[in-house]
Amino acid sequence: MHDETHACIEFDDACVKRGDRVIWQHGTFSIPQGSVTAIVGTNGAGKTTMMKAELGLIPTAHGSIRVLGRPAGSANSRIGYVPQSYASDIESNITAEQSVLLGLTGTKFGIHPVTKALRDKARKAMDFVGLQDKANYRLSELSGGLRQRVAIAQALVDDPKLLMLDEPLANLDLASQRATVHVLAKLNRELGMSIQVVAHDLNMLLPILTGAVYLLDGHPHYAGMNEVLDSHLLTHLYGTTVQVVTTPQGDMFVTPSEDEPESMSIGAHASGEIAQSHHHSHTTQED
Repeated sequence: MHDETHACIEFDDACVKRGDRVIWQHGTFSIPQGSVTAIVGTNGAGKTTMMKAELGLIPTAHGSIRVLGRPAGSANSRIGYVPQSYASDIESNITAEQSVLLGLTGTKFGIHPVTKALRDKARKAMDFVGLQDKANYRLSELSGGLRQRVAIAQALVDDPKLLMLDEPLANLDLASQRATVHVLAKLNRELGMSIQVVAHDLNMLLPILTGAVYLLDGHPHYAGMNEVLDSHLLTHLYGTTVQVVTTPQGDMFVTPSEDEPESMSIGAHASGEIAQSHHHSHTTQED
């Protein structure tokens, strides 16, 4: 394809305003194809705004954003988007399969006949996220974690090149968070899909992230994970003392340092060591 040489997402001195207020500005960076990135920052820093700007739903006041080689908003047919409020917005009386089909027809039924080809695509997307036995369940009968997977299947069904999710792990229990991350890992690994996630907490996503966009002091920056996982940067980012620790199993956690129990003998590592252990876990862990 002609645009595979482009970065997945490119910011060129981008600035977004709400009325007269600058949300963030001077964003210049490039995110590669095939990456898994998080947008991180404190509440009110403009994380959701950034995703909406990338989708062309909010204009840039200055500079430009290109996605999949084209101006923001013009390649949305090749982007799968899972908004934050998915579970509450969607009509919970429809079945999981009908919901996934909406990703293809974009409308309620009766307008588009649902052909066998469309149904096969919906089934394939549902199989991929592990919902093969839930097709005929109504959304109201499914747990939050399964509804989140229906949302991902709906975003996937039209074979996007980029998947964008706004806080996909919010309000899910630990097991459902892990299952969601596993689905994202599989999409990236098996389909080569670029993924971007607005996230509050990096811990669950650490095994799959290749980098992060962090909103700091009103400016967006992008860096690979070995640079982002730096105690000084994270402390500045979250406004509280944070340290990055690595367990003997090679799992990493970002923790507020005061809360460490006395019994834990985990040393904080220099970010260079973390980069290696992260890279190692990235290639060997199943999810």
